Amino acid sequence: MKLTGVHFLLTYQCNFECDHCFVWGSPWQCGVMTLRDIRTILKQAQGVPSVKSIYFEGGEPFLYYATMLRGIKEAVQAGFQVGIVTNTYWATDFDDALEWLQPLAGLVDDLSLSSDLYHWDEKVSQQVKNARRAAEQLKIPVGTISIAEPELSDARASMGKLPEGESGVMFRGRAYEKLVARATKHAWDSFTECPHEDLVEVGRIHLDPLGYVHVCQGISAGNVFQTPLAEICAQYQPESHPIIGPLLEGGPAELVREYGLEHAEVYADACHLCFEARLKLRPRFPEILTPDQMYGVVEG
Repeated sequence: MKLTGVHFLLTYQCNFECDHCFVWGSPWQCGVMTLRDIRTILKQAQGVPSVKSIYFEGGEPFLYYATMLRGIKEAVQAGFQVGIVTNTYWATDFDDALEWLQPLAGLVDDLSLSSDLYHWDEKVSQQVKNARRAAEQLKIPVGTISIAEPELSDARASMGKLPEGESGVMFRGRAYEKLVARATKHAWDSFTECPHEDLVEVGRIHLDPLGYVHVCQGISAGNVFQTPLAEICAQYQPESHPIIGPLLEGGPAELVREYGLEHAEVYADACHLCFEARLKLRPRFPEILTPDQMYGVVEG
């Protein structure tokens, strides 16, 4: 790996349960980073010279505001650029948004606001408008993340046709359950590559509260609470990895062939076929296709 970015999944918890969510964010999810965890990971990230940025995501990171803020300050002190991804539930009024964002001014290099019909009743909510206006006043660089509806997310039919500023659904995580029925389908054996992640020269990983290093959400390359991040990067051999290897050879279709998995004839996208294959392979590779949170298994 030649990491440039480490994305902290500060928590799996979220005040929303969006149908498209990769990580099954929910009020009922469990798993939150402590300050001790953050400090451990930041120290390890400093041991990987190529890492330049740290992002705080979730779930919803603002649910644990004090921990997030201290983590951001320590990441900046450690020499990293910092970003945040948030659904802006907290920006109920412009003045309120200013109060939430004021402590972040001068620290955050990128504030990404999630705004679409999965989060709100309109594509650009009043909360997002409040947060954007406050960020601009405080000179915090700000942008919007917006995901299109499933009917517009067919990567083949809609190439270049998505509404400006919107990205297509990736049919994994909760979208595998909630949105697939609304999507256009294609032959299973046409999905011969991973279209979203560079699985060889991995530039960005997601790191969750349990310590798992995700090269794609739900595919672990190791655990930083067992093996230092620098060692995980040095030891990463994608071609021989039991999940990554087949994906590199021939995409999700090859993953299905490699393990002789039963499958349907058509799927919404490569993520749809890959996620279904991984669900079937979890008992065989429990330390790789992990944790439960990434597969919608919520503790009672």
